[in-house]
Amino acid sequence: MIRFIVADLRRLWLGSAVIMLIVALATALGVAVTLQERALRLGSARAADRFDLVIGAPGSETQLILSSVFLQAAPLPLIPGAVLAKLAADPRVAWAAPVGFGDSSFGYPIVGTTMPLVLAAGALTEGHGFEDHEDAVVGSAVTLAIGAEVKPMHGAVGEGGHVHEGASYHVVGRMPRSGTPWDRAILVPIEAVWHVHGMDEDDHEHGHEHDHAAEAADRGTGDSDHDSGVHAEPVALGGPWSEETPGVPAIIVKPKSIADAYRLRGEYRTAATLAVFPGEVLTRLYSTLGDARRILTAVATGAQALVAAAVALVAIAHVGQRRRQIGALRALGAPRLAVFGIVWGEIFAIVGLGIALGIAIGYGATLILSQMLTAANGVALPVVFEWEDLGRAAILVIAAAVVSALPAIMAYRQPPAAALRD
Repeated sequence: MIRFIVADLRRLWLGSAVIMLIVALATALGVAVTLQERALRLGSARAADRFDLVIGAPGSETQLILSSVFLQAAPLPLIPGAVLAKLAADPRVAWAAPVGFGDSSFGYPIVGTTMPLVLAAGALTEGHGFEDHEDAVVGSAVTLAIGAEVKPMHGAVGEGGHVHEGASYHVVGRMPRSGTPWDRAILVPIEAVWHVHGMDEDDHEHGHEHDHAAEAADRGTGDSDHDSGVHAEPVALGGPWSEETPGVPAIIVKPKSIADAYRLRGEYRTAATLAVFPGEVLTRLYSTLGDARRILTAVATGAQALVAAAVALVAIAHVGQRRRQIGALRALGAPRLAVFGIVWGEIFAIVGLGIALGIAIGYGATLILSQMLTAANGVALPVVFEWEDLGRAAILVIAAAVVSALPAIMAYRQPPAAALRD
């Protein structure tokens, strides 16, 4: 019987291939929706695990997390430097790292911060940390070698962006891979970011020094630093912070305990500041993402149901066209169960192979899309199967068996004499 099924499928290979491809595409849609939603959820959760508490100015919690955790560029209101000074002195805080952004270079975001945040993912794999205001530590996915020069650009190329004159950094270290957008970031001292944007406490003095340097250059007597356009350095790295410390868009806080985290969150949820756990915000985003997944899953299920109905109709029509062949088999002594098995086996083989191919296509498409998203934003998106996927696959196989049984039952009940007369 198996040899007969294989021979029949070879003879009708084109029609079988078309039906198999239709079933595969419908199956792949459902698989891709499920796997991609799971990959986005797991990837974003792992990215947020690195940050316990984020404090910013009152506004959108979602935008605060997207900007500070996922480095999605957006203008955020600044919180006063006094908040940073208070957090740094709080005995419940292991460390509080300011985060300043807005510039980029070579397509990578430049983030101003301090060494505790740089080392949060582990020891550097190359080089060393900040020792100078012109030092930069890059993420693992940044394609810049140690010693490379980085010139900060404000805005984007073609959209009014401009390079900050007289400002540059040099790569001195590289962070380990974290599977987060910070793998594609260039980290520099927050003091350097303040200085570049004219926000540091001694900016007026640097302005005078720059004027003197320009005058010296005009006279041809400027020293080497002034001739190169490099300003005198701002305040020392890493604080100490004070009430005069410039404002920052966000502060990443590492509490010493879970209890401290909740106390700090409660204290800094005021009219002047906003404190959030990244996980809380992501939970709400997952809810929205889950609603979208349910809609897409319903669409995919509807498409699969339509495909199943189409396959059943095609199979029934196919059986009708083979009435004489089926009648001849019965007349030659083939039992009804053998005829049922041949018809059922052919259709189930086509649909079953289509389902298997669809699972492979859906998995492959999700892998490609996840790699593209990871390359674009740095979030590692794990594409994994879970036990519930096995249950869905089993339901598809059972449905394929039921659909394949409909035309097989028609062939089973067909009288041989009537079939030969037709």
